[in-house]
Amino acid sequence: MTDLRIQRIRDGLAARNAFHADALIPWIVAGQRVGWLSRERASLLARWPQWFDVSAQRVDLREALGNEAARTAALAEVIARLAEDGHVRGWRDERFAVNTGWGTPTLALIERAAARFFGIRTYAAHMNGLIAGADDAGPALWLARRAETKPIDPGMWDNLVAGGIGHGFGARGALEKECWEEAGIGADLAAQLVPCGTLDVLREVPEGIQCETLFAFDLTLPDSFVPANQDGEVAGHLRASRDAALDIMADFAMTVDATLVTLDALARLGSSPTPQRFAPDNNT
Repeated sequence: MTDLRIQRIRDGLAARNAFHADALIPWIVAGQRVGWLSRERASLLARWPQWFDVSAQRVDLREALGNEAARTAALAEVIARLAEDGHVRGWRDERFAVNTGWGTPTLALIERAAARFFGIRTYAAHMNGLIAGADDAGPALWLARRAETKPIDPGMWDNLVAGGIGHGFGARGALEKECWEEAGIGADLAAQLVPCGTLDVLREVPEGIQCETLFAFDLTLPDSFVPANQDGEVAGHLRASRDAALDIMADFAMTVDATLVTLDALARLGSSPTPQRFAPDNNT
């Protein structure tokens, strides 16, 4: 019998993954599209004509900013002003690279909190915390509830460990760091992380555009392991059966990112249909 929760989860993902390129304006740096802007956000950038050429069709960072350092400095000043005026929230004091894809040259660096304002491609690492010795009902996994103080998706369920990949980090290195901070997983255990591919997200969110590549990993944890948050960004944990995880996802109580990564794990473990990729066709 088909599990009706799977269809509800898929419908919920589709509803939360709206993206309409024709209503957005591409952001161009060094002749390359690196992001997406709403028309309202594009109009805000017209306050800096020395750095932005704003038209109805596109927003260009001016060619006078001819290198990474110059672009980074100009954008830092703009983003600081946008934050002062309330257009960029949740300052992280962490920098993300502006580029055209993983491993491509960095064109500029921007404050992480402004990544969705400019709609740049970002990268995150997510880990399924699988539990060794799960019973006959199928796989079990640890989930984390995001703290209410998080600037994005406060209070929602998430993968056991997840985090954005800042400039200078690889996917695995970023995740190993988060393993201790978010769940108290030491280096010896984190060394057993298994990479499981990537998933893409492209959608409109209140902060702007989430255009993100998710690097998925599995880590099988001892049955006796109990996660312990170290950095205050997790409100609690749940040891969840397959059914419990599906219930949470069907109630839309889990983030979009974690839902995709969790469904992918359940599919690989033979416990649910293969998830659809929710990156629209017009994300090139």
